This record gives sequence, structure tokens and C-alpha cells, in this order.
Amino acid sequence: MIELRSGAYAAAPAAGIVLVQQVFWPVSAGTFVSGLILGGLGALIALGMALVYRANNVVSFAQADLGTLPATAAIVVMEVWGFTYWMSLVGGVVAAAIVGAVVELAFIRRFFTSSRMIVTVATIGVGQLLSFGALTFPNIWDLTPTIRTFDAPFELRLSIGAVVFDANDLLAAIVAPVILVALTWFLSSTDTGVAIRAAASAPDRASMLGIPVKRLQTEVWVIAAVMSFLGVFLQAGVTGLPPGGSFTWSVLLRTLAALVLGRMTNLGAVAASSVALGVLENAMQRGGDGALVGPVLLTVILVGLLARRRGATRLAAHEHGSWALAGEFHALPLDLARLGRVRAFRVAVGSAVTLLVVVAPQAMGTAGVLKAGAMLVFATIGLSMVVLSGWAGQVSVGQMAFVGTGGAVGAWSIAERGDDPVIAMVLAGTAGAALAVIVGIPALRLRGLHLAVVTLALAVAASSALFSNAIWRWIPTGTFERPKLLGRVDIDSPERLYWLAFVVLVLAVVAVTGLRRSRFGRVLVAQRDNEVAASSFGVRVVAAKLAAFALSGFIAAVAGAVFVLHQAAFRDENYDVGAGLAVFVAAVIGGLGSPLGGILGAVYLRGAQWLLPGNWQIMASAAGVLIVLLMVPDGLAGLWFRSRDQLIRAMTRSAVAKASE
Repeated sequence: MIELRSGAYAAAPAAGIVLVQQVFWPVSAGTFVSGLILGGLGALIALGMALVYRANNVVSFAQADLGTLPATAAIVVMEVWGFTYWMSLVGGVVAAAIVGAVVELAFIRRFFTSSRMIVTVATIGVGQLLSFGALTFPNIWDLTPTIRTFDAPFELRLSIGAVVFDANDLLAAIVAPVILVALTWFLSSTDTGVAIRAAASAPDRASMLGIPVKRLQTEVWVIAAVMSFLGVFLQAGVTGLPPGGSFTWSVLLRTLAALVLGRMTNLGAVAASSVALGVLENAMQRGGDGALVGPVLLTVILVGLLARRRGATRLAAHEHGSWALAGEFHALPLDLARLGRVRAFRVAVGSAVTLLVVVAPQAMGTAGVLKAGAMLVFATIGLSMVVLSGWAGQVSVGQMAFVGTGGAVGAWSIAERGDDPVIAMVLAGTAGAALAVIVGIPALRLRGLHLAVVTLALAVAASSALFSNAIWRWIPTGTFERPKLLGRVDIDSPERLYWLAFVVLVLAVVAVTGLRRSRFGRVLVAQRDNEVAASSFGVRVVAAKLAAFALSGFIAAVAGAVFVLHQAAFRDENYDVGAGLAVFVAAVIGGLGSPLGGILGAVYLRGAQWLLPGNWQIMASAAGVLIVLLMVPDGLAGLWFRSRDQLIRAMTRSAVAKASE
């Protein structure tokens, strides 16, 4: 009876998805079979992610990249060196196993005792590192970025209706089920598989019983990387492997949806849901509704997460209370701040910063001033990240969805209505706050990695359906003339745009600093650290969370409106998933616990984009977040505050020594 219930549960979400597909996007038998094949390949990636979650209690945002790098290498050597299909397949499996082992030993192992939030962020950095490798590997032979595929290893042609299948389709249809069956047997019948399941359920207890938990985690990452490679490589033979991150994000989003429907650990439900989602996505693409895939998957993820019972598994209990990432930075004590040397030091630092801000527009050319203005806009976006992720503890990797909403509304307000920039910014901020509250409502039940999954899906949905004008054709296209600010001040020059961005940043800094010092700011941090304890003291946790979302969305959307003014156009590529992830990573690098961290993160992010070419910007982001997490988890702001305190201690010690003499 228990097995029947488990099987029914595994099949229920998949059956519901197929039912939706048949009702809204019916397709021919050939297209349905094609979707089954693609869904089976996606199941390989999803099951690898589920294994990693069971072993580390972490959603690996690097799962698709684990397979993309060795798959790219395998296809390129086929193209350059003339390797056969089978040579590249075997070599790719070996390379994937090495990649999985290196990732676990070099990065994940170093965070073994860290909070799960830190490990999750580390997987983002690892994914960027692997993506950099996949993008630059073809450059070794001066190959251009293109969709890469390969010929089938033998001749075969089979038609189902109007859809033609070849040997690549046949191999994908055979290999995916075989690997899934082999994985099931491995986990249920081998000593290693049983040990992996035991260590995943209770890692501390398993370690006390002598189970080599760390070695098993390495084996899990190797298995996950090999499965990801097989899924990506075989799909490249069927549909091709595009360069860049669009393929990675689409695969990752479908994988996350399957993982959520399988309640993160039910491998049967994960596999069945992945196959059904493959059918649904293929039907939507063939039916001309590809832009709706993101919103539909976002809906699937929300329904799956909200239907999940809290604390239903041991893993859920294990993840409780492990999502604090931001450190707290305290102001100098008043008696210390009044000392002459300390006051002189603070005046010197403030004067240096002021001089830099004032002199910068004069010393740089037109291009430099425009880049500096964009840096100030992204510093304002960083402040919105500090409020939401740093102080409220709500992990958002889709912040650019709020920024893009503000940019779109701002462009519409200026270009279509002829509004003053101030009115456009207010309208943009209101729209961003409203969207953030809508996203925040599910956050009343979700924390940590689950909310990260939702915001990632939001970013994909926004970039594919809202900002691209594929569905709602309300966003102005092309450039527009910048109206005068308050009807009087001309802002149609790089220097004045710079000062506009600076004024907005200063106002945002004053607002969030005052917020943190208020009772509301203390409430945010209290509910982040211990929601139950905060509630017991009469804190309205629900209201605090929604207010944090609204404020963060407002600031981000206002920054989006300023950015649209800065660019004199709305360009949807500025608000895609990669941009949202980069903003989150930059905030972590800067330090989520302080407004200074949001600013320093923006300086790092835009500075890397300013100084480094192309793909090396991804490398800078990946290396930056991994180094920060390993060496200074509280970011560059934490490094600055500690250095400041050490310097002031040295200054005060010398002053006391002289006084005693």
C-alpha cells in the first residue's frame, strides 16, 4: 500500500502537467514523443540536482553548467580533431567526472561547516566559473560562438507524422531511461547508494556511525556532473547547444520546477515531472507560445512550493535556521568617535570620498562619465539588495525584475505620456513596490533557497514575457528625448545624468540608513535571525516582510527609471537573468549587512565590466564571490570596517600611551 501511494504521488504532478498540455497546447503524436525525449534528458539533470540536495541540503545553481562545460569540450574536439561520436562521449563522461570531483573538493568541501545559504551562493559562483570555461574553450581554436551540434553516429530515419527522428533521438530515448533505472538500482541496492541516502537524511548521525560523509559527497557531485553531461550532450545532438547562458537558464528553470514538484528528494516524482515538463515546454514552443514558458514554469514552482507542507522531512528540519548571511556592522562608540584623532581620520576619509565624487566627472571623458553614472545607478540597486536580502533575510536573485519593471514604467511614462522625470520615477517606484509585494506574498511561507528559486523563475518569466514585448506591447522601443527635470533642469548631458544618479543614490542611502536605525529596521533583523522569537515579542512578521519587499522593490524600480533616463531607451537585455544574478553576487561581494556593501559591490561589478573584456567579466564575478565567501564572508564592507576599527585602536592606544607618559 505504501509503495502504491508513493507511485501515485510520483505520477500525480506529471499527470496534471500533461493534462494541462493536452487541454491548452495539444500537439501531434510526433511532437509529443519529441517532448518525451527532451523531458527524459532534462530528468538526468534534475535527478543530479536532487542527489546534490539530498547530500548537501543545497540547491545547486551550477547543475546545468556542470554538464555544459564538458559537453562543449566534447563537441569542440569532434569539430577540431575529428573525434568520433563514441570517443567524445566516453571522453566527455571522464571529463565530467573530473569536473564534479574538482568542484566538490576545491569549493563545496571548503564550506562543509558553513551555513547552507553560503553554500548556495557558492554554487552560483561555481556556475559562473564553469560558464566562463564553456564560453572560452572554443576560443582556444579561434572558433566563433554558434549553436553547436554533431552528426548522428549511424544512419536512421523514423517519422511519426510530420516529425522526423534520427539516431541522436533514438540514443537519447534509450540512454535516459537506462540511466534512470541504473541510478534507482544504485541507490537502493548498493552499499554506497544506501550510505548516500543515510548520510543525506541525517549527516551528523551518519558521520558519528562511521559513514564517510565527505567522500560520499564527492561521489554524489561526480554522479551529478556525469548525469548533467549526458543530458546536455545528448540534447545537443537533438536540438543543438547554444552559446551563452540562455540555454543554461532555460534548462535550470525546468529542472528547478521538476525538483519542486518532487519535493526536492522524491526521485521518482522528480523524474516523472521533468518528463512531463519537457512535453509541455516542447508543445508550447511548437505552438508559438515559447514566451509563455517562463511564466508557466513560475506558476508551477509557486504552486509546488506553496502546496508543500512545512517541516515534512528531516531535510526540511535540517535546513531550518540556516539562512543568515549578512554580518552586522556597528557604529563607533560615541566617546571614541569624539576623540581628536578619530575625528580627523573620519574627516579625511569623508573628504577623500567627496573629492573623488566631485573630481571624477571633470577628469574622465564622456564615456567615463556615462560609465560612472551607471555605476551609481547600480549602487542604488545594491542598496535595495541590502534591505531585502541583508536585513530582511529574503534571498532574491531576481532583483533585476523589479529594476526592469521600474525601467519599463519609467520609459512608458516619459515616452508615451511626456511626464516629468520625477513623476516617472514615482510611478516606476510604485509599480516596483507593487510587483515586489506580489512576489513577497509567497515569501510568507518560503525562506532561503525556496525564495531564491521563486525569484530566479520570476527573472526568467519577466525577461521572456514582460520585458521583451513578446506578449504585452506596452514598452516603448527605440530611444527617446530626455525631458527637463521639474520642467527646468536640463539633464541631457553625461555630467548632469551623473549628478542625477548621485542625488538619487544619496537619498536612498539616507533613507535606508534611517530605516536601519529605526524600530522597523530592528524588527527586520530580528525576524531574519529568529522569526519565532520575534513573533513572541509581538512583532508582526508578515507586515515586516511585505514592507521590506515593498521598500526594496521601490528603490530598485526608481533606480530602473534613472537607468532608463541614463540610457535614453529601454533595452530588455539589461534586465535578463544573468544581470539579476550578477547584481546579487555583487551585493554578496560588497557585503549584505551594510549600505556601504551595496555601494562597494556595485563598484566591483561595474568596474569589472568597465575594465575587462567580454567573458572575463563573468570570471571576475565568479572569482570575486568565491574568494569573498572563503576569506571574508561579510564582504568588502566587513573588510573595511575591521580595518577601520584596527586602525582606530592603534591610534587610540598611541594616544593613551602618550597621555600616560
